[in-house]
Amino acid sequence: MNEEEKVESTSQVDSSNNEDTRTQVFIVDDHPAIREALTASINSKIDMRVVGESGTAKKALRQMGRHEPDVVVVDISLEDAHGLDLVEEIRSRFPDIRVIVFSMYDESVYAERAIRAGASGYVMKSEPTERVVSAIQAVGEGDVYLSQRMSSRILSKVIRQQDYAFSSATEQLTDREMTVFQKLGKGESVRDIADELDLSRKTVETYRRRAKEKLGFDTVDELLQYAVQWTYGREQDRWGDDDEEDGSEEEG
Repeated sequence: MNEEEKVESTSQVDSSNNEDTRTQVFIVDDHPAIREALTASINSKIDMRVVGESGTAKKALRQMGRHEPDVVVVDISLEDAHGLDLVEEIRSRFPDIRVIVFSMYDESVYAERAIRAGASGYVMKSEPTERVVSAIQAVGEGDVYLSQRMSSRILSKVIRQQDYAFSSATEQLTDREMTVFQKLGKGESVRDIADELDLSRKTVETYRRRAKEKLGFDTVDELLQYAVQWTYGREQDRWGDDDEEDGSEEEG
């Protein structure tokens, strides 16, 4: 019996207790070590517990129907699906379930997309697992959980009477087109992207062509140049934020 089956078996026994008032949590992540770390942190709290886990979207959807969790923690990068597609599917099938996206991708790129897809929270994997626990507590009470930086960003847009959308040209890209665009910016080839996302080369080329057209470029070379510049700019912004935080700590 593997670890996933153990959790599922244990959860089926525990779920028979209808008087359990703890927040029921389900984890979807294709890295066993991350699932294990999250499970340990969550189960250490008296007001929540993990009722199941899965490394794929297909298994997760099947198990959710049995376990009926209150909150689902979802990674964006899964073996068989894009995490934001799974968020939309969960919200469609199980409208009462609250979803938290737990991802390695920078929140400045994906947090708002996750909220639009139906998620109630976004936590980056660079954060301590206690942040996930805090997010579970928040969304379990009906709130939305984002970092202070993202909350301020969204609030500023509301004040300016703008929609929850990026102000950059990349707003026009779908989630899959954005993923391909980012990977192109990191220097990955079409073949590498196709292998990593489990897509055909033709499909990746289609996403690349759509991105090129939406961003107004005439050639693929122009798109690639912009993708590299855009990705480098994002990295510089993140490094700049880190330097500011380090400086603040030293001053304190």
